[in-house]
Amino acid sequence: MSMQPHSSYPSKAPGIAAGILLAGLLFAVLHPANVYAGEKPASNFASQPSTGTTGDTDRPVLQQRDERYHLLPQDIVSISFPLSPEFNQTATVQPDGYVTLQSVGSIKIQGMTLPQVVEAMKVAYGKVLVNPIIDVDLKDFQKPFFVVNGQVGKPGRYDLRYDTTVLQAVAVASGFLPTAKTQVFLYHRVTPDLMEVKKLNLKDLLHGKNPNEDVQMRAGDMIFVPEKFITVFRKYVPFNTGMYLNPGSDLF
Repeated sequence: MSMQPHSSYPSKAPGIAAGILLAGLLFAVLHPANVYAGEKPASNFASQPSTGTTGDTDRPVLQQRDERYHLLPQDIVSISFPLSPEFNQTATVQPDGYVTLQSVGSIKIQGMTLPQVVEAMKVAYGKVLVNPIIDVDLKDFQKPFFVVNGQVGKPGRYDLRYDTTVLQAVAVASGFLPTAKTQVFLYHRVTPDLMEVKKLNLKDLLHGKNPNEDVQMRAGDMIFVPEKFITVFRKYVPFNTGMYLNPGSDLF
């Protein structure tokens, strides 16, 4: 009995291998997350804003636009009750953040927006009224301001009434003195414990260059205009020593 070679097996092996390879490639295309274990597909932060939940710290937090005004001490609010006008009143936020309300005592409203104040007062007056309707308006508030200090005509605090740049703020303070450097410092408080300082060269700006140096002021900002070194130098060194310095140079 003769044995016939199994020649059919080798002829099928390439087809099987090609089928396995094709299936693997198709699976990789349809399920890329399973192929690259542990690697997350890129997310679109703009279309998927952070929800702020636990485990979501890898996404940036979107800033709120057009944020409402938060009450400060010395702000004055007008409180009206359309259905109970006898409770109408005006209240001033005290230094500790509280206001004293008619018939219900004191509640703290510092740091709140007006809609939040309305809700807080509804809770407070819910003890004496049934489902009170309350309107709260901001009658007076702390005006935004900026401060200019140093070598300017009139150092002091000024109201920030409109969009004001650093150069305009110096002009409001009666401009630079002859002893002033045109390289100034802009201080901006970022948090109660952190101050941001920018050094701005206004000399080029005064000559029509580098307009980006003329940044916009924000409420509470302070500009400090330092004194030229030559001015300090003159106080202690006489000028009969043969030294020649240019008083108009901003190098000092």
